[in-house]
Amino acid sequence: MTEHTLTVAGVAVDTRHWIGGERVASAGTFTDVSPIDGSTIGEIARGTAAEAEAAVAAAKAAFPAWAATSRAERARILHAVADGVEKRIEELAIVETTDNGALLRSHRRGVMPRVAHNFRFFADWLLTLEHADFETRGHTNHVSWDPAGPSVLITPWNAPLMLSTWKVAPALAVGNTVVLKPAEWSPLTASLLADIAAEAGLPAGVLNVVQGYGSEIGDALTSHPDVRRISFTGSVPTARRISAAAAANLTPLSLELGGKSPLLVFADADLDLAVDLAVEQYDNAGQVCLAATRILVEEPAAEEFTRRFVAKASGLVQGDPRDEATDVGPTIHPRQLEKIDGFVRRALAAGARAVIGGHPGDGQYYAPTLLTDVAQGSEIVQEEVFGPVLTLQTFRSEEEAVRLADDTRFGLAATLATGDPERAARVAARLVAGTVWVNCFFVRDLQAPFGGSRHSGVGREGGTWSFDFYCDLKNTVTAPKGFKDHG
Repeated sequence: MTEHTLTVAGVAVDTRHWIGGERVASAGTFTDVSPIDGSTIGEIARGTAAEAEAAVAAAKAAFPAWAATSRAERARILHAVADGVEKRIEELAIVETTDNGALLRSHRRGVMPRVAHNFRFFADWLLTLEHADFETRGHTNHVSWDPAGPSVLITPWNAPLMLSTWKVAPALAVGNTVVLKPAEWSPLTASLLADIAAEAGLPAGVLNVVQGYGSEIGDALTSHPDVRRISFTGSVPTARRISAAAAANLTPLSLELGGKSPLLVFADADLDLAVDLAVEQYDNAGQVCLAATRILVEEPAAEEFTRRFVAKASGLVQGDPRDEATDVGPTIHPRQLEKIDGFVRRALAAGARAVIGGHPGDGQYYAPTLLTDVAQGSEIVQEEVFGPVLTLQTFRSEEEAVRLADDTRFGLAATLATGDPERAARVAARLVAGTVWVNCFFVRDLQAPFGGSRHSGVGREGGTWSFDFYCDLKNTVTAPKGFKDHG
Protein backbone atom coordinates (compact mmCIF):
# COMPACT_ATOMS: atom_id res chain seq x y z
CA MET A 1 0.00 0.00 0.00
CA THR A 2 1.08 3.59 -0.64
CA GLU A 3 -0.11 6.98 0.47
CA HIS A 4 -2.08 7.10 -2.79
CA THR A 5 -3.98 3.86 -2.16
CA LEU A 6 -7.41 3.61 -0.56
CA THR A 7 -8.90 0.45 0.90
CA VAL A 8 -12.56 0.41 -0.09
CA ALA A 9 -14.51 -2.49 1.42
CA GLY A 10 -11.25 -4.46 1.46
CA VAL A 11 -10.31 -3.54 -2.12
CA ALA A 12 -7.16 -1.52 -2.88
CA VAL A 13 -7.84 1.44 -5.19
CA ASP A 14 -5.13 3.79 -6.45
CA THR A 15 -6.29 7.42 -6.30
CA ARG A 16 -3.84 8.74 -8.88
CA HIS A 17 -4.31 9.26 -12.61
CA TRP A 18 -3.23 6.59 -15.10
CA ILE A 19 -1.25 8.28 -17.87
CA GLY A 20 1.07 6.63 -20.37
CA GLY A 21 1.09 3.37 -18.44
CA GLU A 22 2.10 4.96 -15.14
CA ARG A 23 0.44 6.30 -12.02
CA VAL A 24 0.65 10.10 -11.88
CA ALA A 25 -0.17 12.21 -8.82
CA SER A 26 -1.51 15.78 -8.80
CA ALA A 27 -0.68 18.72 -6.61
CA GLY A 28 -4.28 18.92 -5.46
CA THR A 29 -7.01 16.47 -4.48
CA PHE A 30 -10.77 16.37 -4.07
CA THR A 31 -12.81 14.43 -1.54
CA ASP A 32 -14.81 11.38 -2.54
CA VAL A 33 -17.79 10.68 -0.27
CA SER A 34 -20.01 7.61 -0.08
CA PRO A 35 -23.71 8.37 -0.54
CA ILE A 36 -24.63 5.39 1.63
CA ASP A 37 -23.83 7.15 4.89
CA GLY A 38 -22.03 10.36 3.95
CA SER A 39 -18.67 9.01 5.09
CA THR A 40 -15.45 10.16 3.42
CA ILE A 41 -13.93 7.48 1.19
CA GLY A 42 -10.72 9.38 0.55
CA GLU A 43 -8.85 12.03 -1.41
CA ILE A 44 -8.63 11.67 -5.20
CA ALA A 45 -6.00 13.22 -7.49
CA ARG A 46 -7.43 16.45 -8.87
CA GLY A 47 -6.34 16.88 -12.45
CA THR A 48 -5.63 20.19 -14.15
CA ALA A 49 -4.66 21.32 -17.63
CA ALA A 50 -1.21 19.83 -17.01
CA GLU A 51 -2.59 16.31 -16.54
CA ALA A 52 -4.92 16.80 -19.51
CA GLU A 53 -1.96 17.74 -21.69
CA ALA A 54 0.06 14.75 -20.49
CA ALA A 55 -2.81 12.33 -21.08
CA VAL A 56 -3.54 13.56 -24.60
CA ALA A 57 0.18 13.49 -25.41
CA ALA A 58 0.38 9.87 -24.20
CA ALA A 59 -2.67 8.90 -26.26
CA LYS A 60 -1.24 10.65 -29.32
CA ALA A 61 2.13 8.92 -28.96
CA ALA A 62 0.51 5.49 -28.55
CA PHE A 63 -1.96 5.91 -31.41
CA PRO A 64 0.13 4.95 -34.48
CA ALA A 65 1.20 1.58 -33.08
CA TRP A 66 -2.24 0.73 -31.69
CA ALA A 67 -3.97 1.73 -34.92
CA ALA A 68 -1.54 -0.49 -36.84
CA THR A 69 -2.19 -3.46 -34.54
CA SER A 70 -4.19 -6.13 -36.31
CA ARG A 71 -7.89 -6.46 -35.64
CA ALA A 72 -7.34 -9.96 -34.31
CA GLU A 73 -4.74 -8.79 -31.78
CA ARG A 74 -6.85 -5.86 -30.62
CA ALA A 75 -9.79 -8.23 -30.18
CA ARG A 76 -7.62 -10.66 -28.21
CA ILE A 77 -6.55 -7.95 -25.78
CA LEU A 78 -10.14 -6.73 -25.31
CA HIS A 79 -11.21 -10.26 -24.49
CA ALA A 80 -8.36 -10.38 -21.96
CA VAL A 81 -9.74 -7.18 -20.40
CA ALA A 82 -13.15 -8.85 -20.18
CA ASP A 83 -11.52 -11.85 -18.50
CA GLY A 84 -9.98 -9.48 -15.94
CA VAL A 85 -13.32 -7.83 -15.26
CA GLU A 86 -15.00 -11.20 -14.72
CA LYS A 87 -12.31 -12.24 -12.23
CA ARG A 88 -12.94 -9.08 -10.22
CA ILE A 89 -16.73 -8.73 -10.44
CA GLU A 90 -17.18 -8.88 -6.67
CA GLU A 91 -14.48 -6.24 -6.07
CA LEU A 92 -15.81 -3.94 -8.78
CA ALA A 93 -19.36 -4.36 -7.48
CA ILE A 94 -18.63 -3.45 -3.86
CA VAL A 95 -16.37 -0.53 -4.80
CA GLU A 96 -18.94 0.97 -7.13
CA THR A 97 -21.78 0.49 -4.65
CA THR A 98 -19.70 2.24 -2.00
CA ASP A 99 -18.88 5.04 -4.42
CA ASN A 100 -22.25 5.74 -6.05
CA GLY A 101 -24.87 4.03 -3.87
CA ALA A 102 -26.44 1.77 -6.52
CA LEU A 103 -27.66 -1.65 -5.41
CA LEU A 104 -24.91 -4.19 -4.77
CA ARG A 105 -27.11 -7.02 -6.00
CA SER A 106 -27.58 -5.23 -9.33
CA HIS A 107 -23.85 -4.62 -9.68
CA ARG A 108 -23.08 -8.28 -8.99
CA ARG A 109 -25.71 -9.82 -11.23
CA GLY A 110 -26.20 -7.34 -14.05
CA VAL A 111 -23.98 -4.30 -14.26
CA MET A 112 -20.50 -5.78 -13.90
CA PRO A 113 -21.21 -8.78 -16.14
CA ARG A 114 -22.42 -6.21 -18.69
CA VAL A 115 -19.06 -4.42 -18.36
CA ALA A 116 -17.28 -7.58 -19.47
CA HIS A 117 -19.85 -8.08 -22.23
CA ASN A 118 -19.15 -4.58 -23.57
CA PHE A 119 -15.55 -5.57 -24.26
CA ARG A 120 -16.42 -8.99 -25.68
CA PHE A 121 -19.17 -7.66 -27.93
CA PHE A 122 -17.09 -4.94 -29.58
CA ALA A 123 -14.07 -7.22 -29.88
CA ASP A 124 -16.17 -9.75 -31.79
CA TRP A 125 -18.09 -7.11 -33.75
CA LEU A 126 -14.76 -5.70 -34.98
CA LEU A 127 -13.87 -9.02 -36.59
CA THR A 128 -17.10 -9.06 -38.62
CA LEU A 129 -16.98 -5.42 -39.71
CA GLU A 130 -17.07 -5.26 -43.50
CA HIS A 131 -18.93 -3.36 -46.19
CA ALA A 132 -19.52 -5.20 -49.44
CA ASP A 133 -17.65 -3.61 -52.33
CA PHE A 134 -19.86 -2.09 -55.00
CA GLU A 135 -19.35 -0.84 -58.53
CA THR A 136 -19.90 2.53 -60.16
CA ARG A 137 -19.56 2.49 -63.97
CA GLY A 138 -17.04 -0.32 -63.73
CA HIS A 139 -15.10 1.28 -60.87
CA THR A 140 -14.84 -0.58 -57.56
CA ASN A 141 -15.79 1.20 -54.33
CA HIS A 142 -14.26 -0.15 -51.12
CA VAL A 143 -15.41 1.35 -47.80
CA SER A 144 -13.08 1.05 -44.81
CA TRP A 145 -13.00 2.26 -41.21
CA ASP A 146 -9.82 4.19 -40.34
CA PRO A 147 -9.14 4.85 -36.65
CA ALA A 148 -9.68 8.55 -35.99
CA GLY A 149 -7.13 9.13 -33.21
CA PRO A 150 -7.09 10.10 -29.54
CA SER A 151 -10.62 10.10 -28.11
CA VAL A 152 -11.83 11.86 -24.97
CA LEU A 153 -14.61 10.03 -23.15
CA ILE A 154 -16.48 11.82 -20.35
CA THR A 155 -18.83 9.63 -18.38
CA PRO A 156 -21.55 10.05 -15.71
CA TRP A 157 -21.89 8.93 -12.11
CA ASN A 158 -25.09 6.89 -12.22
CA ALA A 159 -23.56 3.76 -13.86
CA PRO A 160 -19.87 4.71 -13.92
CA LEU A 161 -18.07 1.62 -15.15
CA MET A 162 -20.75 0.23 -17.42
CA LEU A 163 -21.25 3.54 -19.23
CA SER A 164 -17.50 4.15 -19.41
CA THR A 165 -16.83 0.78 -21.03
CA TRP A 166 -19.76 1.27 -23.41
CA LYS A 167 -17.53 3.99 -24.90
CA VAL A 168 -14.04 2.67 -24.13
CA ALA A 169 -14.59 -0.76 -25.71
CA PRO A 170 -15.58 0.38 -29.25
CA ALA A 171 -13.05 3.22 -29.25
CA LEU A 172 -10.22 0.81 -28.43
CA ALA A 173 -11.56 -1.89 -30.75
CA VAL A 174 -11.36 0.30 -33.83
CA GLY A 175 -7.79 1.36 -33.02
CA ASN A 176 -8.28 4.68 -31.24
CA THR A 177 -6.48 5.60 -28.06
CA VAL A 178 -8.49 6.92 -25.13
CA VAL A 179 -8.47 9.50 -22.38
CA LEU A 180 -11.25 8.59 -19.95
CA LYS A 181 -12.50 11.23 -17.52
CA PRO A 182 -14.91 9.66 -14.99
CA ALA A 183 -17.43 11.68 -13.01
CA GLU A 184 -16.04 13.34 -9.89
CA TRP A 185 -18.76 11.80 -7.67
CA SER A 186 -17.87 8.22 -8.67
CA PRO A 187 -14.25 7.93 -9.87
CA LEU A 188 -13.06 4.71 -8.26
CA THR A 189 -13.92 1.88 -10.66
CA ALA A 190 -12.31 3.76 -13.57
CA SER A 191 -9.05 3.48 -11.66
CA LEU A 192 -9.57 -0.26 -11.23
CA LEU A 193 -10.29 -0.52 -14.97
CA ALA A 194 -6.86 0.97 -15.68
CA ASP A 195 -5.26 -1.77 -13.57
CA ILE A 196 -7.27 -4.48 -15.31
CA ALA A 197 -6.41 -3.16 -18.78
CA ALA A 198 -2.70 -3.02 -17.96
CA GLU A 199 -2.77 -6.58 -16.62
CA ALA A 200 -4.50 -7.68 -19.84
CA GLY A 201 -1.60 -6.36 -21.91
CA LEU A 202 -3.07 -3.14 -23.26
CA PRO A 203 -0.01 -1.09 -24.33
CA ALA A 204 0.97 1.99 -22.36
CA GLY A 205 -0.84 5.15 -23.45
CA VAL A 206 -3.68 3.36 -25.22
CA LEU A 207 -5.98 3.90 -22.23
CA ASN A 208 -5.45 6.87 -19.93
CA VAL A 209 -7.64 7.76 -16.94
CA VAL A 210 -7.67 11.26 -15.48
CA GLN A 211 -9.79 12.47 -12.58
CA GLY A 212 -10.95 16.02 -12.06
CA TYR A 213 -13.35 18.26 -10.25
CA GLY A 214 -15.82 20.53 -11.99
CA SER A 215 -14.67 21.70 -15.41
CA GLU A 216 -10.98 22.13 -14.57
CA ILE A 217 -9.68 19.22 -16.58
CA GLY A 218 -12.71 18.75 -18.83
CA ASP A 219 -12.28 22.12 -20.53
CA ALA A 220 -8.63 21.36 -21.28
CA LEU A 221 -9.49 17.95 -22.73
CA THR A 222 -12.42 19.00 -24.89
CA SER A 223 -10.62 22.01 -26.37
CA HIS A 224 -7.38 20.15 -27.13
CA PRO A 225 -6.42 20.30 -30.83
CA ASP A 226 -5.00 16.76 -30.84
CA VAL A 227 -8.28 15.17 -29.74
CA ARG A 228 -10.11 13.58 -32.67
CA ARG A 229 -13.33 12.40 -31.00
CA ILE A 230 -15.33 13.40 -27.91
CA SER A 231 -18.09 11.25 -26.45
CA PHE A 232 -20.06 12.58 -23.50
CA THR A 233 -22.95 11.32 -21.39
CA GLY A 234 -24.46 13.82 -18.99
CA SER A 235 -26.45 17.02 -18.72
CA VAL A 236 -27.55 19.46 -21.41
CA PRO A 237 -25.73 22.48 -19.87
CA THR A 238 -22.43 20.56 -19.77
CA ALA A 239 -22.99 19.38 -23.34
CA ARG A 240 -23.32 22.97 -24.47
CA ARG A 241 -20.01 23.80 -22.79
CA ILE A 242 -18.30 20.81 -24.41
CA SER A 243 -19.76 21.65 -27.81
CA ALA A 244 -18.44 25.20 -27.60
CA ALA A 245 -14.97 23.94 -26.65
CA ALA A 246 -14.92 21.36 -29.44
CA ALA A 247 -16.16 23.79 -32.07
CA ALA A 248 -12.82 25.59 -32.39
CA ASN A 249 -11.20 22.36 -33.62
CA LEU A 250 -14.29 20.95 -35.37
CA THR A 251 -13.93 17.85 -33.19
CA PRO A 252 -16.78 15.39 -33.86
CA LEU A 253 -19.07 14.82 -30.89
CA SER A 254 -21.38 12.12 -29.63
CA LEU A 255 -23.69 13.44 -26.91
CA GLU A 256 -26.08 11.28 -24.88
CA LEU A 257 -27.97 13.70 -22.67
CA GLY A 258 -30.97 13.87 -20.40
CA GLY A 259 -34.47 12.61 -20.77
CA LYS A 260 -38.03 13.18 -19.64
CA SER A 261 -39.42 10.00 -21.06
CA PRO A 262 -43.09 9.01 -21.06
CA LEU A 263 -44.77 5.75 -20.12
CA LEU A 264 -48.07 5.49 -22.01
CA VAL A 265 -50.59 3.09 -20.47
CA PHE A 266 -53.63 2.36 -22.58
CA ALA A 267 -56.84 0.98 -21.11
CA ASP A 268 -56.39 -2.28 -23.03
CA ALA A 269 -52.99 -2.91 -21.45
CA ASP A 270 -52.17 -5.68 -18.99
CA LEU A 271 -52.40 -3.43 -15.91
CA ASP A 272 -50.18 -5.62 -13.75
CA LEU A 273 -47.49 -5.44 -16.42
CA ALA A 274 -47.98 -1.69 -16.75
CA VAL A 275 -47.67 -1.21 -12.99
CA ASP A 276 -44.50 -3.32 -12.93
CA LEU A 277 -43.04 -1.13 -15.68
CA ALA A 278 -43.97 2.02 -13.79
CA VAL A 279 -42.53 0.92 -10.45
CA GLU A 280 -39.34 -0.17 -12.24
CA GLN A 281 -38.69 3.52 -12.93
CA TYR A 282 -37.52 3.87 -9.31
CA ASP A 283 -34.50 1.72 -10.17
CA ASN A 284 -31.21 3.27 -9.03
CA ALA A 285 -33.23 5.78 -7.00
CA GLY A 286 -34.59 7.16 -10.28
CA GLN A 287 -31.11 8.22 -11.36
CA VAL A 288 -31.44 6.74 -14.85
CA CYS A 289 -31.45 8.90 -17.96
CA LEU A 290 -33.84 6.50 -19.71
CA ALA A 291 -36.38 6.45 -16.89
CA ALA A 292 -40.00 6.90 -17.94
CA THR A 293 -40.78 9.52 -15.32
CA ARG A 294 -43.99 10.84 -16.95
CA ILE A 295 -46.75 8.24 -16.57
CA LEU A 296 -49.65 8.87 -18.95
CA VAL A 297 -52.69 6.67 -18.34
CA GLU A 298 -55.88 6.42 -20.38
CA GLU A 299 -58.73 7.75 -18.23
CA PRO A 300 -60.84 4.56 -17.91
CA ALA A 301 -57.82 2.74 -16.41
CA ALA A 302 -56.38 5.56 -14.32
CA GLU A 303 -58.09 4.86 -11.00
CA GLU A 304 -57.31 1.14 -11.00
CA PHE A 305 -53.76 1.70 -12.27
CA THR A 306 -53.10 4.19 -9.47
CA ARG A 307 -54.48 1.85 -6.84
CA ARG A 308 -52.28 -1.02 -7.98
CA PHE A 309 -49.25 1.25 -8.38
CA VAL A 310 -49.52 2.57 -4.84
CA ALA A 311 -49.90 -0.97 -3.48
CA LYS A 312 -46.78 -2.17 -5.29
CA ALA A 313 -44.62 0.92 -4.78
CA SER A 314 -45.45 0.99 -1.07
CA GLY A 315 -43.78 -2.40 -0.76
CA LEU A 316 -40.41 -1.13 -1.99
CA VAL A 317 -37.66 -1.34 0.61
CA GLN A 318 -35.46 1.74 0.80
CA GLY A 319 -32.17 1.54 2.62
CA ASP A 320 -28.53 0.44 2.52
CA PRO A 321 -27.77 -0.66 -1.06
CA ARG A 322 -25.44 -3.37 0.24
CA ASP A 323 -28.43 -5.16 1.79
CA GLU A 324 -29.85 -7.85 -0.49
CA ALA A 325 -33.41 -6.86 0.50
CA THR A 326 -33.04 -3.20 -0.54
CA ASP A 327 -34.92 -2.01 -3.63
CA VAL A 328 -34.14 1.73 -3.57
CA GLY A 329 -30.83 3.16 -2.41
CA PRO A 330 -29.60 6.70 -1.80
CA THR A 331 -29.20 9.61 -4.15
CA ILE A 332 -25.61 10.20 -5.19
CA HIS A 333 -24.78 13.48 -3.42
CA PRO A 334 -26.27 16.11 -1.09
CA ARG A 335 -26.46 18.53 -4.02
CA GLN A 336 -28.50 16.04 -6.01
CA LEU A 337 -30.83 15.42 -3.06
CA GLU A 338 -31.34 19.16 -2.66
CA LYS A 339 -32.09 19.49 -6.38
CA ILE A 340 -34.66 16.67 -6.27
CA ASP A 341 -36.38 18.08 -3.20
CA GLY A 342 -36.47 21.53 -4.77
CA PHE A 343 -38.35 20.19 -7.78
CA VAL A 344 -40.90 18.44 -5.56
CA ARG A 345 -41.41 21.35 -3.19
CA ARG A 346 -42.03 23.75 -6.07
CA ALA A 347 -44.45 21.29 -7.69
CA LEU A 348 -46.41 20.89 -4.44
CA ALA A 349 -46.51 24.64 -3.99
CA ALA A 350 -47.94 24.93 -7.51
CA GLY A 351 -50.81 22.55 -6.70
CA ALA A 352 -49.44 19.07 -7.30
CA ARG A 353 -50.51 16.28 -4.95
CA ALA A 354 -48.13 13.61 -3.61
CA VAL A 355 -49.88 10.25 -3.83
CA ILE A 356 -46.82 8.66 -2.23
CA GLY A 357 -43.59 10.19 -0.98
CA GLY A 358 -42.94 13.85 -1.63
CA HIS A 359 -40.21 14.27 0.97
CA PRO A 360 -36.60 13.32 1.76
CA GLY A 361 -35.71 10.63 4.26
CA ASP A 362 -32.64 10.38 6.44
CA GLY A 363 -29.22 11.14 4.98
CA GLN A 364 -29.15 11.14 1.19
CA TYR A 365 -32.32 9.08 0.73
CA TYR A 366 -35.41 10.45 -1.00
CA ALA A 367 -38.76 8.71 -0.67
CA PRO A 368 -40.12 7.22 -3.93
CA THR A 369 -42.65 9.81 -5.05
CA LEU A 370 -45.67 9.96 -7.34
CA LEU A 371 -47.20 13.37 -8.09
CA THR A 372 -50.60 13.95 -9.65
CA ASP A 373 -52.56 17.12 -10.52
CA VAL A 374 -49.63 18.43 -12.55
CA ALA A 375 -49.94 20.75 -15.54
CA GLN A 376 -48.36 19.78 -18.84
CA GLY A 377 -46.37 23.01 -18.99
CA SER A 378 -45.15 22.83 -15.39
CA GLU A 379 -41.51 22.48 -14.42
CA ILE A 380 -42.02 19.05 -12.87
CA VAL A 381 -43.39 17.70 -16.15
CA GLN A 382 -40.95 19.46 -18.46
CA GLU A 383 -37.57 19.23 -16.68
CA GLU A 384 -35.42 16.23 -15.76
CA VAL A 385 -35.41 15.63 -11.99
CA PHE A 386 -33.06 12.62 -11.99
CA GLY A 387 -34.40 11.15 -8.80
CA PRO A 388 -37.20 8.82 -7.61
CA VAL A 389 -39.97 11.19 -8.67
CA LEU A 390 -42.72 10.27 -11.14
CA THR A 391 -45.72 12.25 -12.35
CA LEU A 392 -49.09 10.86 -13.42
CA GLN A 393 -51.39 12.43 -16.01
CA THR A 394 -54.38 11.08 -17.89
CA PHE A 395 -55.45 11.16 -21.52
CA ARG A 396 -58.70 10.44 -23.35
CA SER A 397 -57.53 9.46 -26.84
CA GLU A 398 -54.56 8.06 -28.68
CA GLU A 399 -54.04 11.44 -30.31
CA GLU A 400 -53.87 13.17 -26.94
CA ALA A 401 -51.51 10.51 -25.58
CA VAL A 402 -49.01 11.08 -28.40
CA ARG A 403 -49.31 14.85 -28.08
CA LEU A 404 -48.57 14.78 -24.36
CA ALA A 405 -45.76 12.24 -24.77
CA ASP A 406 -43.97 14.34 -27.39
CA ASP A 407 -44.53 17.68 -25.66
CA THR A 408 -41.10 18.23 -24.05
CA ARG A 409 -37.73 19.35 -25.39
CA PHE A 410 -36.35 15.84 -24.83
CA GLY A 411 -36.55 12.66 -26.86
CA LEU A 412 -34.37 9.95 -25.36
CA ALA A 413 -36.82 7.09 -24.85
CA ALA A 414 -40.47 6.15 -24.52
CA THR A 415 -42.33 3.15 -23.14
CA LEU A 416 -45.87 2.09 -23.94
CA ALA A 417 -48.15 -0.59 -22.58
CA THR A 418 -51.02 -1.81 -24.74
CA GLY A 419 -52.74 -5.06 -25.63
CA ASP A 420 -53.21 -4.00 -29.28
CA PRO A 421 -50.22 -4.70 -31.56
CA GLU A 422 -51.55 -2.40 -34.27
CA ARG A 423 -51.85 0.47 -31.79
CA ALA A 424 -48.34 -0.30 -30.52
CA ALA A 425 -46.88 0.05 -34.02
CA ARG A 426 -48.96 3.14 -34.80
CA VAL A 427 -48.06 4.99 -31.59
CA ALA A 428 -44.38 3.97 -31.61
CA ALA A 429 -44.03 5.42 -35.10
CA ARG A 430 -45.22 8.82 -33.85
CA LEU A 431 -43.18 9.06 -30.66
CA VAL A 432 -40.09 11.27 -30.72
CA ALA A 433 -37.50 9.04 -29.06
CA GLY A 434 -34.23 7.26 -29.76
CA THR A 435 -35.61 4.06 -28.20
CA VAL A 436 -39.22 2.91 -27.82
CA TRP A 437 -40.06 -0.05 -25.60
CA VAL A 438 -43.40 -1.81 -26.05
CA ASN A 439 -44.65 -3.80 -23.05
CA CYS A 440 -41.09 -3.94 -21.71
CA PHE A 441 -38.38 -1.61 -20.40
CA PHE A 442 -34.59 -1.32 -20.49
CA VAL A 443 -34.01 -4.17 -22.94
CA ARG A 444 -30.82 -3.12 -24.73
CA ASP A 445 -28.88 -5.00 -27.38
CA LEU A 446 -25.41 -3.68 -28.18
CA GLN A 447 -26.12 -4.19 -31.88
CA ALA A 448 -28.82 -1.51 -31.78
CA PRO A 449 -28.30 2.24 -32.17
CA PHE A 450 -28.57 4.22 -28.96
CA GLY A 451 -28.97 7.96 -28.50
CA GLY A 452 -31.56 10.67 -28.26
CA SER A 453 -33.49 13.19 -30.30
CA ARG A 454 -33.93 16.92 -29.66
CA HIS A 455 -32.13 17.96 -26.45
CA SER A 456 -31.52 14.34 -25.52
CA GLY A 457 -28.46 14.10 -27.68
CA VAL A 458 -26.52 14.18 -30.90
CA GLY A 459 -25.57 11.04 -32.80
CA ARG A 460 -25.93 7.33 -32.15
CA GLU A 461 -23.62 4.70 -30.70
CA GLY A 462 -23.90 0.93 -30.52
CA GLY A 463 -22.96 -1.78 -33.02
CA THR A 464 -21.72 -0.40 -36.32
CA TRP A 465 -22.89 3.10 -35.31
CA SER A 466 -20.15 3.17 -32.65
CA PHE A 467 -17.52 2.27 -35.19
CA ASP A 468 -18.86 4.84 -37.63
CA PHE A 469 -18.41 7.50 -34.93
CA TYR A 470 -14.97 6.51 -33.68
CA CYS A 471 -13.56 6.10 -37.20
CA ASP A 472 -12.97 8.16 -40.29
CA LEU A 473 -14.88 6.28 -42.96
CA LYS A 474 -12.95 6.04 -46.21
CA ASN A 475 -14.17 5.09 -49.67
CA THR A 476 -11.45 3.93 -52.08
CA VAL A 477 -12.55 4.06 -55.72
CA THR A 478 -10.41 2.01 -58.11
CA ALA A 479 -10.55 2.18 -61.89
CA PRO A 480 -10.34 -1.03 -63.94
CA LYS A 481 -7.42 0.37 -65.98
CA GLY A 482 -4.01 1.98 -65.61
CA PHE A 483 -2.23 -0.80 -63.72
CA LYS A 484 0.93 -2.33 -65.12
CA ASP A 485 1.09 -6.08 -65.59
CA HIS A 486 3.13 -7.51 -62.75
CA GLY A 487 2.53 -11.09 -63.84
